[in-house]
Amino acid sequence: MAELCGKFKLVSSENFDEFMKAMGVGLVMRKAGVMSKPVVEIKQDGDQFILKTTTTFKTTELKFKLNEEFEETRMDGSVCKTTVVLEDGKLVQKQCGDKEVTIIREVEGDTMKTICKVDDIESTRVYNRCE
Repeated sequence: MAELCGKFKLVSSENFDEFMKAMGVGLVMRKAGVMSKPVVEIKQDGDQFILKTTTTFKTTELKFKLNEEFEETRMDGSVCKTTVVLEDGKLVQKQCGDKEVTIIREVEGDTMKTICKVDDIESTRVYNRCE
């Protein structure tokens, strides 16, 4: 689990605008999302995880325990029920609301690959460790 923890900065992104559009994110927020280079920090404190995403205009922080459902406000502004599980060394986040969204985070060495799925749309974002 320790390999998942760290601070990572976005270095490449594919199909993210289409992913956000399928989620129902408005044009202005999509443009900001595509332009931003977020830093994602994953920490573990006992059995609780903290997932902090920082951009120049917004910071979000999720606190959760594996396999326990919690409420989350998505980037489209809707509130959903979310569960994060550990599968094969990957953090798998499932958001259930008007749309089901899956976000898979996998760390190999100093690279974190994030795959975001909604409907039949998939976006891949690659981050490099920045600590």
